[in-house]
Amino acid sequence: MSTLANQLASAEREEVARAIRLLLARPLLTEAADPTGFALVRSRRDPLARWFDYTCGWNLVVEPRRGYARLTKVRVNPDGSRPARRARSGRAPFDRRRYVLLCVTAAELLSMPMTTIGMLADRVVQAMAADRALAGFDPVRRPERMAFVDVVKLLESYDVLRAVDGTTETYVDSAEAKVLYRVDNTLLMRLPAAPVGASRLAVPPKEVPARFEDLLAGLARERRYGGAPADRTADDTHAETAATTDAQRNLRLRHSVLRRLFDDPVLYRADLADDELAYATSLTGRQILRRSVEQAGFLLEERAEGFLLVDPDAIATDVRFPDDTSTARVAALLLLSPLCATPAGLLPEQLAEAGAELLRRFPGWAKAYQSEEGPARLADDAVRILLDVGLAGRARGRIVARPAAYRYRLTETTGPAPKNDPPAVTAAGSAGEGDKQ
Repeated sequence: MSTLANQLASAEREEVARAIRLLLARPLLTEAADPTGFALVRSRRDPLARWFDYTCGWNLVVEPRRGYARLTKVRVNPDGSRPARRARSGRAPFDRRRYVLLCVTAAELLSMPMTTIGMLADRVVQAMAADRALAGFDPVRRPERMAFVDVVKLLESYDVLRAVDGTTETYVDSAEAKVLYRVDNTLLMRLPAAPVGASRLAVPPKEVPARFEDLLAGLARERRYGGAPADRTADDTHAETAATTDAQRNLRLRHSVLRRLFDDPVLYRADLADDELAYATSLTGRQILRRSVEQAGFLLEERAEGFLLVDPDAIATDVRFPDDTSTARVAALLLLSPLCATPAGLLPEQLAEAGAELLRRFPGWAKAYQSEEGPARLADDAVRILLDVGLAGRARGRIVARPAAYRYRLTETTGPAPKNDPPAVTAAGSAGEGDKQ
């Protein structure tokens, strides 16, 4: 009996660890997209909810009947490193226009259990025409229809919209396309992860650009940590914060350190505030950190420069590096060699020359970058990837390799490499493609 109990306890721990990593990579998990993963999360939802709440302060909601699990991940430092992406055009990130259309479209869908793409577009036209702060939406223009389709496809990927009849892409070619959708309003309302609703920080549109950083911080402010109340208006964001207790301070430190550890590719000590670093290196902080990592099924690499989590099963890996799925990702790995060889970093002109050298070495490769501005664009796209995965940083106008970049080195393919192809995009290091990205 004791042996059976131990086996059951071990199986539960393994399942909870797997489900944690699954939700870290996919904070919105639907039964339609991943029946097996959803069944696992549904069966272990109670220990999962306790783990996320204690470790990161994130709320997990599992709706078995509606077929979704939503982990509301609040980031310590909101930035643009994980944008919404288009289902077409090589998964390019959303631009400002598409984000505006996304917000307006989501607002219009709240009262529509069923809709067609034409009816939804008409509602968006009317809503944007009624708001003087927004540029009008004109579905007669093909670029506008393309942007709208990107928004609709994103909502389809979230299972907020489900095509009952027709195909969304047909709207690109004709505004008269007929597509019928079923709308999941409940799931739509679960999408925002900000602790504070945007309407509670409403300010005149003309003031938004100058106060954007304060407004963004106001959306992410959490009452549990003390300080300024979450229901302050934007005019109060600079007011003197309320007293914070020791318990609230320790809670904030635990959540801020562990959120970054479990949500970022690598956590550098230099990026932690003094109190966060003191917590991470304290006896209590280290015990909580190591226990949380073990419970989630990761391996912890702790170096003088920082911390790195390795997922042996690559479940939590939403972005892989190295990766040969795009030209820019191949170039990113190739650029690590000159970056790591120059500790002081490279200027934009030097990076463009490095990109030009890659194009000269492999003239039949990267055809989208074979133009006068191509080398600079290739270098920019590659550097953006390195910045997003924490392998490079900016310092004094230069791009500098960060410590984790030195774990990668190129490995050549055996035998002669084709002239038009770059080296194999594999990398050797103490941990390879299982790194949590």
